[in-house]
Amino acid sequence: MRFGFFLREALRAMSRNAAPSLAAIVCVVLTAVVLGVFIPVVQATTGTANEVRGRVVVDVFITEKATDIQVNQLREKIVGLPNVKGVKFISKEDALARERGRNPEAFELLGTNPLPDSFRITPEDPDGVAGVVRGVQASGLPAIDEVRNREQDTDKILQATGVVKGLTGGIAVLLILASIALIANTIRLSIFARRREVEVMKLVGATNWFIRWPFVFEGVIVGFMGGVIAILVLWIAKETFIDPLSDRFALIAAPDTIDFPALVAVLLLASIAVSAAGSGFTLRRFLRV
Repeated sequence: MRFGFFLREALRAMSRNAAPSLAAIVCVVLTAVVLGVFIPVVQATTGTANEVRGRVVVDVFITEKATDIQVNQLREKIVGLPNVKGVKFISKEDALARERGRNPEAFELLGTNPLPDSFRITPEDPDGVAGVVRGVQASGLPAIDEVRNREQDTDKILQATGVVKGLTGGIAVLLILASIALIANTIRLSIFARRREVEVMKLVGATNWFIRWPFVFEGVIVGFMGGVIAILVLWIAKETFIDPLSDRFALIAAPDTIDFPALVAVLLLASIAVSAAGSGFTLRRFLRV
């Protein structure tokens, strides 16, 4: 009985303050949509970044004059370095065959093989690849011709994904704060419009929470409605744009992203939580009963 009363009172308050309530719902919708995009983007970019980090290697090119003994000394030195997960010897013939497979036309006119023998080092921790490079260079072994790594390319990719996550996260935080502020203002206006009713309820002996519950319901309804609308928007976008493009773009089709039903649950709970936070802030500050 009381539940129905609280619900009716909340809906009546929303109809009285239609403009602020609509603004709060729109803000919740925008917040939930951004979160719905942000969560899969963060998961996809993080998975891609980790995959790129896993491909970080160090190539140690061997001089043409190096003897077998010197090559073996270099191998033993590399194996003994810290943060070395694996070492693979790549002969010049294997390197040429691989490059021909990538670009056959570029190697058709070559009379000799210009590629050197090399060791490919896979580090245990990609963040420590610079230490592996320094360790090889510091050895000063005569078999070493050049040491290369792909750390710079990896850093550029990680920086780009970090910027995407940072911008999207910043927008999400700003929208969450805006949603809380708008919902708090909506509840405040509702309290002001019903101040006479609140005074009468206090005079007839209504409990504190009996007075507060309609306002709590109002905030929760605003969050629920905003969450549902946002989920519908995301579902339409998923069916119309995302799913048809998933076969062409690996980032969109990343297997480690959250399932849509789970995303729906997260967004709905987040929308209600944001609204509850706005309601609680207002009730604590402006409704002292």
